[in-house]
Amino acid sequence: MTAFALDAGLDPTFETDTGPALKRQPRPAVPAGCVQAVHMRYSLLVTARMRLLIIIAIFALVAGLAVMRIGYLGVVGAPKGQTTLEEALLPPRGEITDRNGTPLARTFPAYALWFNPRAMEDDGSPLVGEPVEVAARLKTIFPDLDVERTVRVLTSERGGYILRRVLPEDANRVFELGEVALELPREYDRHYPQGSLGAHILGYVMEGDNRQLVGHLGMEKVLDTQLSDPLTRAEPVALSIDLRVQGALEDELGRGMLATQAKGAAGIVIDVDTGEIMAMASLPAFDPNLSSAQHSPNIYNRATNATYELGSTFKPLTIAAAIDAGVVRDLSAQWDATPIEIAGRRLAEPKDLGQSINVAEALAYSSNTVTMRIADELGEARLRQVMIDLGMKAPPQIELGARGMPQWAQERPNGTWSRLTNMTVSYGHGIAVTPLHLASAYAAMVNGGIYRPATLRRVEPGAAPRGTRVFKASTSSRMRQLMRMISIYGTGRSANAAGYRVGGKTGSAEKARRGGYAQTALISSFAAAFPMERPRYVVVTVLDEPRGTLATSGQRTAAFTAAPIVGELIPRIGPMLGVRPDATRDVDISDLRNLIEGRQ
Repeated sequence: MTAFALDAGLDPTFETDTGPALKRQPRPAVPAGCVQAVHMRYSLLVTARMRLLIIIAIFALVAGLAVMRIGYLGVVGAPKGQTTLEEALLPPRGEITDRNGTPLARTFPAYALWFNPRAMEDDGSPLVGEPVEVAARLKTIFPDLDVERTVRVLTSERGGYILRRVLPEDANRVFELGEVALELPREYDRHYPQGSLGAHILGYVMEGDNRQLVGHLGMEKVLDTQLSDPLTRAEPVALSIDLRVQGALEDELGRGMLATQAKGAAGIVIDVDTGEIMAMASLPAFDPNLSSAQHSPNIYNRATNATYELGSTFKPLTIAAAIDAGVVRDLSAQWDATPIEIAGRRLAEPKDLGQSINVAEALAYSSNTVTMRIADELGEARLRQVMIDLGMKAPPQIELGARGMPQWAQERPNGTWSRLTNMTVSYGHGIAVTPLHLASAYAAMVNGGIYRPATLRRVEPGAAPRGTRVFKASTSSRMRQLMRMISIYGTGRSANAAGYRVGGKTGSAEKARRGGYAQTALISSFAAAFPMERPRYVVVTVLDEPRGTLATSGQRTAAFTAAPIVGELIPRIGPMLGVRPDATRDVDISDLRNLIEGRQ
């Protein structure tokens, strides 16, 4: 049996039948403080875990509410008057760029200078100084300020804008004047970084309801919804134009206007395969950055809105229609070039070309009488239909609102032409169209015969419209040869830029006036394509009332005025558009060369 020794002075031992066992060590006593620490640690751990769970639950609840809110707004929309995230982060109007992404129109926050006559409420005059004195002090900050107008604003009971655009450093100087009534509200400003370049394409904006910017002309008006919608305005809108080409076109047109003392000019560069406008200009131009842009006398778009009788530039279209119809088969055949007597009128050549000439010579030397006889054989119904197919019975097809309606003279009530009208239309008289009409028609004539509407929107590769066939492909091929011959041997030689294989036709027409024509006022035009072995671009230039000057050898016809502009322009824009000069390439005119060289 085991016996326990419980003597207080001895350690307890175990005894067994085999002898004494090992001593059991007594368990040390646990201090009360340690027990409390353990319990406290456990309590803190539990509390931390509970707090973490509560935080996670709150976060999940907030996230769930946010998702529900986003879903609700996506279906119902933001409450009226509440600023959305898009409105907070995006400018109120989207950006417009050229086809390469170069900015053409942007919106920036800016200061305006506003006079508030109620700034002091009923405490007396809103101004510390006299209106004349305040206006004079503002003049020292803004040298171009109209003092008289400013005084009128400062004495008005309604108040108003003194300036719509104020730089931050000038705003600080206005603050230093100490005039409480001179307020500087933060507004948004539409800025056109290229100035007047492409102004008739872009248009301008004005302040509408709720001080929102609204497009009032050009592509600003066409794209108004897209540029203002929060869902679409974040993405810049790319136009078809190339800013480099636009700059070159306006520069050369300006030089041509200056050299000929013309009152106005228009120019277009168009892609013959897509209808994209690479550049389009109307001079004189206006600056859309100016708040008075809508009152500019130069806001009229001569390229799309003005209609002109464009003269001999219509002759290639007439010849193309005759070749297409089989009226002209043999280009070497001789046609009567003597004057024509019709309807009591005698129509003759400005310059004697002999008794007869062939079709190639008629185009190269710009024969009126031969073109009239070809149109007479073609018939008014067929020539008229070609003009309709080329879009010359309706405003030009383009996005802009400023589009001129063609004018057809002496059209009968049943919609037909007289024999005389058919003849005169063949060489560009009795029909007035815009320069854009002519550019689109020439594009169809040289691109294989397909008419496509012009566009100011960039066309993605492979997305060009199919278009409508107007001429046979074989006719288009023959016209490319004939157009090239005009630039080599005929009236278009001043546009024959070396290496660029240019083909084009001049046109000089007396300006139509009420009751007849003004013999002292001409419209000079030139329509060209390049490179003629595979045309990619058509260029049209028009000068309104050029004069014979020293620069034009005293001449005012297109060969001396409009054509040289194209001759200077194409070498500038060709490399920009991927067309480089190459003297080893050209359209094959070997089967036609003798038709011209024999006479020369």
